[in-house]
Amino acid sequence: MKIDQQRSALIVVDIQNGVTPGGHLAVAHADQIIPLVNQLALQFEHVVCTQDWHPANHISFAEHYADKQPFQSIELDYGTQVLWPSHCVQGTVDADFHPALNIQHAKLIIRKGTNPAIDSYSAFVEADRKTTTGLNGYLKECAVDTVYVVGIATDFCVAWTAIDAAKLGFQTFVIEDATAAINLNGSLANAWQAMEAVGVKRIKSDAVWGLI
Repeated sequence: MKIDQQRSALIVVDIQNGVTPGGHLAVAHADQIIPLVNQLALQFEHVVCTQDWHPANHISFAEHYADKQPFQSIELDYGTQVLWPSHCVQGTVDADFHPALNIQHAKLIIRKGTNPAIDSYSAFVEADRKTTTGLNGYLKECAVDTVYVVGIATDFCVAWTAIDAAKLGFQTFVIEDATAAINLNGSLANAWQAMEAVGVKRIKSDAVWGLI
């Protein structure tokens, strides 16, 4: 089975300075996936990139809580929220796409986490599970029914994006070696379990080359 260019899309999640080495929420070795992501993107006509784009007063930033540290959790109206170091603040270099990312033909950029009161891991639905980004409608208007997800971080924004894609009816693949994980207190294993439970397929990039 070949990749159907008309009906497939690659979603490239948060390959930004802020979550790569040297960033404010650096994920170890995350920059090492970028050459592979660039190669994979060339195989797709439909490519969407996501970008964390937080206001400085974002509710997920640990610095706003006197008694909390980064990576601790709190309970908000919409559920459990991990607190993060301030990262990917709108208009800063930290929020820019990594300079090694080279996907000139991407058709859409989804900026997420823009509401100071709601975090947003998924490219489809924010953490309140009510506020949509418009990506579902865009892909369906393009007649896309299959998505491949890559990027940062496997156990948070990649996983939430893949889970929502599957729940919205897309055939969904995560290309494991084109992702990088934080792995916070077992979050990576939990994320794979949650993805597989809704039908997300876990593949390696060599499987994609075999479909081209």
